[in-house]
Amino acid sequence: MTKKLWFQTGVGILIALLIIKYFIEIKFIFSPLIILIKTIFVPLLLGGVLYYVAEPIQRFLEKRGLPRWASISSILVLLAGLITGMLLMIGNPIATQVNNLVKNAPSIAENIQELGDFVFDNSENLPPQVEKFVDSISNSIQDIAITSSKRIVSVVSGAVSATFILILVPFFFIFMLKDHEKFAPNVYRIFTGERRSWVKNTLEEIDTVLRSYVQGQVLISFILAVMMLIGYLFIGLEYSLLLALFAFFMNMIPFIGPWLSLLPAVLVALIQDPVLVIWVLAITLVAQQVESNLITPNIMGKSLDIHPLTVITIVLAAGNIAGFIGILIAIPTYAVVKVIVVNVYEERKKIKETATKNV
Repeated sequence: MTKKLWFQTGVGILIALLIIKYFIEIKFIFSPLIILIKTIFVPLLLGGVLYYVAEPIQRFLEKRGLPRWASISSILVLLAGLITGMLLMIGNPIATQVNNLVKNAPSIAENIQELGDFVFDNSENLPPQVEKFVDSISNSIQDIAITSSKRIVSVVSGAVSATFILILVPFFFIFMLKDHEKFAPNVYRIFTGERRSWVKNTLEEIDTVLRSYVQGQVLISFILAVMMLIGYLFIGLEYSLLLALFAFFMNMIPFIGPWLSLLPAVLVALIQDPVLVIWVLAITLVAQQVESNLITPNIMGKSLDIHPLTVITIVLAAGNIAGFIGILIAIPTYAVVKVIVVNVYEERKKIKETATKNV
């Protein structure tokens, strides 16, 4: 019985649960390590994203004969030039739209208040379910108003953390460009024989999956943001550039992100002119159809091979467990775990076939 797969799997699960249980009980010992990991995780994540975006450029330059230091310097100069150019091109429009948003914030808040008062005044005529929903929103708003003063400290600490992240990200980015070829050999060289080959192939597949996801997602998000910007400008929607930038970052989240980026656009359209809501919905629908039927299949293809329902489930679960960061890393993490599990299964299957093969 001890040789049965179900028995070995059950024992493994029990051992894993015991390890987790005792780890939680003595977690104070690992607190400094956990704090260190939390501190460097976000800069490492952002540095990794930048690395996968810049890696094709580095490979192109080095194929043309440039040494490593020259390719890194060229990428940094190119990145600085792109940031400077974007600031020169869109800095003034963004500043203008931000100023207009701040200037119009009281009127926007007043319009929202009037809309809320209208709903509350007519709440008696609403169905019981809608009335309960309105009451829950009212209670939530009151809770937010009560606890808003406590958020000031969080905002200040968040600003400090953001500054720290901005300082660390370039260091991770530069060192990844410089030494990325040394990581995998340093891992698989500690193994020997066929196990070394298996670890090497697994790391190569993980690198391929992450590269495909990051590069494809960034490119798709950029194309979608440009499409939405053109559509918003065409219908004369206010704050179109800010909304398109917000859409670019939200589109990094598969399936759910585009609909998150739709909410502020609908709110702005509702305040500016309710008729524009129809146009905003139409623009979003067209952009999503073009993305799902033309852009994503041609850019990312079947590199991840994950069912849409699985993606939605993973994203929602990760959001409840780890918040926004969990949503961002959920799909690539799942893809990496899937690669490891598949390779472990294939290796185990190969070993079993070899052991049972008749000589």
